[in-house]
Amino acid sequence: MAVRGCGVAHRSRRRKSARLLFFGLSAALLVVIGCSQEQAPPPLPSNPPAAVAAPAPAPTPVATAVPTAGIPSNETFIAVAKAARASVVNISAVRKGDGGEQFSNPFFDDPFFRRFFGEEFERRFRIPRERREQGLGSGVIVSPDGYIVTNNHVVEKADEIKVLLADKRSFKAKLVGTDPKTDIAVIKIDATDLPTLPWGDSSQLQVGELVLAIGNPFGLNQTVTMGIISAVGRANVGIVDYEDFIQTDAAINPGNSGGALVNLKGELIGINTAIFSRTGGYMGIGFAIPSNMAKSVMNSLIKHGKVVRGWIGVSIQELNQDLAKQFGVSDTKGALVADVMEDSPASKAKLERGDVILQYNGTPINDPAHLRALVAETAPGTQVTIKVLRDKQEKDIKVTIGELPKDLAKASRGSSEGAKGEHALAGVTVEPVPSGSGRSKSGVLVTDVEPDSPAERAGLRSGDIIREINRKPVKNVQDFERLTSQLAPNSPVLLLLSRGNATIFLSISPG
Repeated sequence: MAVRGCGVAHRSRRRKSARLLFFGLSAALLVVIGCSQEQAPPPLPSNPPAAVAAPAPAPTPVATAVPTAGIPSNETFIAVAKAARASVVNISAVRKGDGGEQFSNPFFDDPFFRRFFGEEFERRFRIPRERREQGLGSGVIVSPDGYIVTNNHVVEKADEIKVLLADKRSFKAKLVGTDPKTDIAVIKIDATDLPTLPWGDSSQLQVGELVLAIGNPFGLNQTVTMGIISAVGRANVGIVDYEDFIQTDAAINPGNSGGALVNLKGELIGINTAIFSRTGGYMGIGFAIPSNMAKSVMNSLIKHGKVVRGWIGVSIQELNQDLAKQFGVSDTKGALVADVMEDSPASKAKLERGDVILQYNGTPINDPAHLRALVAETAPGTQVTIKVLRDKQEKDIKVTIGELPKDLAKASRGSSEGAKGEHALAGVTVEPVPSGSGRSKSGVLVTDVEPDSPAERAGLRSGDIIREINRKPVKNVQDFERLTSQLAPNSPVLLLLSRGNATIFLSISPG
């Protein structure tokens, strides 16, 4: 099984297979996925011969009629698709790299010539050979003056970005900013009076709602598919750090990344980003970044050149049945406060360890990932109301949101070398050791270990504190990032860990 991003890249060197793969496809590569089908029975003639007696009409079943009022007409779909297609663009990202060396003269292939002039002469005339990778994806025009929202993995590390509009005009685009933690990127073209899609409110989406997905699957421009919203608030999928996905069964395929998910009002409610697949193709489960998150990230990238995220300063965990019973919660929804950081917004607002956060500014909390995404989307300085359950009594607490400190940025799959699976600590996610936890602040706390990764197989666990990497001290997240970036792909790593009250060494071999 794999969760695959739906942007595309054709590369001369194939990356290792991973649980989370983002698609790329060359403009010259056309993939056709066929499905075997049973042969349909031949159609009945529209006018049966007169000699054949027509069967007696079946009795009308007694049932409640399905109401037809409010069901969208064919014209509704056509109008929405037409408007949305005009605002969805094709994005071509070109990446240049060193593809090795080649000889500048064909005579070097002649054994007599090479023997006569020698190997040293041959080496002097070697020239670098440039390797070009071209990826295809989609984007959505969100302003008449040329701002376009797409996926980070569509334009990541691109040396040149080209945009093809629905009217066949082509532009070179400049990169405004990217956010790997949500897989959102913003680019801009030099154009005016462009067709745009209005933003919809993704917080109001309902399961079962009809939606259209528009993009460029397999390089086939302006493709429209239809489906329903299968689920909302999907988190812990393992694609990016901040997840609150819309799940849909509208067909999404390689090349759809960055395309539009629209409702029947013609509003942009999501940015298509990934599919769940065992085969690499569409299998009925696609994921889109909700419009509220995409819009918030876009505005921050345009205004600040980076994403400014909200922060309250709590360590939270999921509720299971046993914890819910202990804390007097009727179900497992919500987020349990495991720790409150000193001098944080939560500390100033008197949030306490053991509080169960039930609502955030009126929005019921499903799980810690949901709360984390809502806080991150809130502008620093905003005052919000958090409803908590404390000692089995509900309580409203006013919290003024702060800005996420830089030293709390996680070294995770989206932002470290571990994302590429190139060293023994690939797939390990860490964060600072919480203050007030009774532990030394030196080191980093392991919060997640990717299943079946080298670290997981060696026995590294969530909750371990990494003190040293290869006998070098790890004092904070920055040390962890620096040391892991220096690790060789095929070299074992020696860790010094604190686990509970014990200090142990752990050796991790890659592969």
